[in-house]
Amino acid sequence: MQVTETLNEGLKRGYAITVTAAELDEKVNEKLVEAQPEIEMKGFRKGKVPMALLKKQFGQRLMGEAMQEAVDGAMNKHFEDSGDRPALQPDVKMTNEDWKEGDDVNVEMSYEALPEIPEVDFSGVELEKLVVKAEDEAVTDALANLAETAKEFEAREEGAAAEDGDQVVIDFVGRIDGEAFEGGAGDDYPLTLGSNSFIPGFEEQLVGTKAGEEKDVTVSFPEEYGAEHLAGKEAVFSCTVKEVKAPKAAEIDDELAKKFGADDLDALKAQITERLEAEYAGAARAVLKRGLLDKLDTLVSFDLPPSLVDAEAKQIAHQLWHEDNPEVQGHDHGEIETTEEHTKLAERRVRLGLLLAELGQKAEVEVTDAEMTQAIMAQARQYPGQERQFFEFIQQNAQMQQQLRAPIFEDKVVDHIVGQAKVTEKEISKDDLQKAVEELEEE
Repeated sequence: MQVTETLNEGLKRGYAITVTAAELDEKVNEKLVEAQPEIEMKGFRKGKVPMALLKKQFGQRLMGEAMQEAVDGAMNKHFEDSGDRPALQPDVKMTNEDWKEGDDVNVEMSYEALPEIPEVDFSGVELEKLVVKAEDEAVTDALANLAETAKEFEAREEGAAAEDGDQVVIDFVGRIDGEAFEGGAGDDYPLTLGSNSFIPGFEEQLVGTKAGEEKDVTVSFPEEYGAEHLAGKEAVFSCTVKEVKAPKAAEIDDELAKKFGADDLDALKAQITERLEAEYAGAARAVLKRGLLDKLDTLVSFDLPPSLVDAEAKQIAHQLWHEDNPEVQGHDHGEIETTEEHTKLAERRVRLGLLLAELGQKAEVEVTDAEMTQAIMAQARQYPGQERQFFEFIQQNAQMQQQLRAPIFEDKVVDHIVGQAKVTEKEISKDDLQKAVEELEEE
């Protein structure tokens, strides 16, 4: 078997591989010898069929397998000997298309090699870690929000008119063209005015009604309404207002705390403080990570595989185009051209991706089964009632597994680097942290 280099420019590589007819014949014979003990033929006992007859019967059928194995073996040996790692699947094609049995097999292989990543000393990298403490005002606001969610409703005085924010208890029957429709009726339904839980325009028409009053509410179902037989149609709901209730905020006390699973108010405040500071820490970590990636982008330089940059630029252009054209749901649109800006961003992503992958490999960073399970569970929560199906889908989809694994791996590598860098803490306010996060989103 011969492997001859035909191209070596930058990261581009090309090789001509020749598998001789003798090597192919030897591989076919190996396969026949391996299979011979299990083969039966008329006139011969199992395992006693002559090799010449086996070759005549099965030789051509095994030739394709022998070719593929020979070429794969040559490629694997080349990568093992050269140390090259292809950026994408190598392009392999047979050049003697008029091949016939007894001929050598000539193959061309081309690929872009992943670059050598230089060693990086992170001890000189300086990073700033933002720290935000939960202020009393933020805890108070959070308590007020909890009290709002725990509010109750008390009956207004007799004859009082319903106001926005009140709760009205109603019986209702909806009709289209005078005919009642399925799902359009209810009894003793507690509706909070202003909650937007009913069809647009419904709740506003009940503002000012009183207990015991009957009122027809006329609304039109939205054009994009889920039930096609109702979408866009006008309906009249005959409503009977049975009660009008005013909201009463819950007292911020130990009883409120117990409603949210805390022993007392102090314990609830402690929980809120911990949750807020965890949120702040998450946002601060995003700022720290961006700062690190910015430094790495200027600290390390190496050649980039053009195919990876081109693929990433196309993906970026495609994503940004859909963000600008949210009304287009499918991908049957025309080709989206990449710009210099897309390419520049792609180069940064590819460079940092290759660097982090190399650093993670050298540091033996791994994503554990427990971490993957946690990530899958977090995603599955977005599909209530279908969690099991989602788990099964992930288990059968290697690409989705990689999409979930990649950010976990990246974050663990970032933590590894941060552990070697010089990190100083800076305490700031919640507002300043918000500004820092907004600056990230603008970039």
